[in-house]
Amino acid sequence: MQKPQTTVSDVLMSELEKWNITLVFGIPGTSSLGLVEALRTNKKMRYIVVRHEENAAMAASAYHKLTGKIAVCLTIAGPGASNLATGLYDAKEDRASVLSINGQVAGQYIGDGSFQEIDQDAFFRPITVYNNTIYDKTQSLKILTQALRHAIVQRGVAQISVPNDVQKAFLDGDSCERETCLTNFDILPDEKEIQKAIALIDESKKPVIIAGWGAFGNGEWLLRFAEKIKAPIVTTFRSKGILPEGNKWVLGILGNVGSPYTRKVVNDADLLITLGVGFSKQTHVPTNKSLVQVEIDPLKIGKIPFSIALWGNVTLVLPKLVEAVQVKKNDSVLLEITEMKKKWFEQLEKEADPNATPLRPPFIMKVLSDILPDDAIISIDVGENGWWFGRNFMMKRQRFVMSGYLGSMGFGLPGALAAKLAFPNNTVVCIAGDGGFSMAMADFVTAVKYDLPMVVVVLNNKQLAMIQVEQKTEGYQNFGTDLLNPDFARYADACGGVGLKVSRPEELEKTVTQALGMKKPVLIDVATDPKRF
Repeated sequence: MQKPQTTVSDVLMSELEKWNITLVFGIPGTSSLGLVEALRTNKKMRYIVVRHEENAAMAASAYHKLTGKIAVCLTIAGPGASNLATGLYDAKEDRASVLSINGQVAGQYIGDGSFQEIDQDAFFRPITVYNNTIYDKTQSLKILTQALRHAIVQRGVAQISVPNDVQKAFLDGDSCERETCLTNFDILPDEKEIQKAIALIDESKKPVIIAGWGAFGNGEWLLRFAEKIKAPIVTTFRSKGILPEGNKWVLGILGNVGSPYTRKVVNDADLLITLGVGFSKQTHVPTNKSLVQVEIDPLKIGKIPFSIALWGNVTLVLPKLVEAVQVKKNDSVLLEITEMKKKWFEQLEKEADPNATPLRPPFIMKVLSDILPDDAIISIDVGENGWWFGRNFMMKRQRFVMSGYLGSMGFGLPGALAAKLAFPNNTVVCIAGDGGFSMAMADFVTAVKYDLPMVVVVLNNKQLAMIQVEQKTEGYQNFGTDLLNPDFARYADACGGVGLKVSRPEELEKTVTQALGMKKPVLIDVATDPKRF
């Protein structure tokens, strides 16, 4: 029996499946129809058609942040490809592995006037760790597997453009050259360096542990480490929730959204132990401290010149430190942490005024903290809502995802789509401001279309409130921050979801509880106060 003919597109989709990559976000179009047809006929691939390509890339970035797995963006040449840029830049900045496959016009670079043609190789070059176009069909699998290797090993964005005519060309995948990828990225530092770090930790009198995103998933070892060396644990914003924030050793976030007590203990420390910390300006780790740094990314090693740098996975290095360091006897540390947390929690409680109308964001975050279940995955947007989440939401065992270094508004909703696709049995909640939500709101209908139950909480203050405050802080008159919003609840209803409204404090808990019990996408439009101070 004659073997059925396969196209380049068929071969590419089959190879993705072999790499266990089966989730694709995008929009079909003229220059990607061959790729889309191959998606249709491959029963193991899932194509989530969004309403804007930026949301496809944001969702793919969020998917990797939550799962460590690659999702694919697939769209057309020209405007489809260029619309991906912001979401792909988010993945680049937060070191999330994403693959972007884009159509390209047939006979690339045919000259002025070609419809929807841009130089995609040049366009994607600043964003990607790998960037190529398949001109020769026999190189299809080699280029795809090279792209995947770079995305995985370098933790970034890989982009492949496939001209329209190449997509449809017949190809026998068995005859193609391909590459494979390491599956084990375990790295351990030299034993001598580990011993230097242990000696420094043993000599310290007031050590402080700073846990970053690179330490996420190591909460149990982190807690044993803190108990053994009697050190407070502070976290970066992205690693909020690495341990329940009520834990007696966790003091809170270090940085712009953190408490003054985390800054105090860090400033007073004689040794900082950073575990997978990115050293962003928002966290502002002091540069004049003795430091033990554990980091998997060699380019981040030595950010502070006074450090003993341990190049390796926190997962492997931390147990070695825990087992080897001496037990410290400074029992007063825990009393100090307890007293500082008591004062901080009293401050947060005072901010959460249950009687203020319109509702104040600290009160909203307190209610959400109290009632969201432990299995919840929370996608937060960028803006004042994220600031209040970092400051006032107390994580138990939930997880959250955000746009970190890029800080892009519009991340919250596509992040929630990715979360529900990755963890269909978990509660998924998006917390967004009216500005951020309105940038991505077209894809609320995508949650309805693909039956992705979630709760979207929109903090509606009719302002770009954080910008309003920044203008005031810098002595400018307020200008350009007022928002004319639609009725978000009616919009949710029109999409086929459920729209609810909250305008008084006593309505919030009941409404959120009601929304959590529904098996549909629900939007809660919460009238909030734009005057944060």
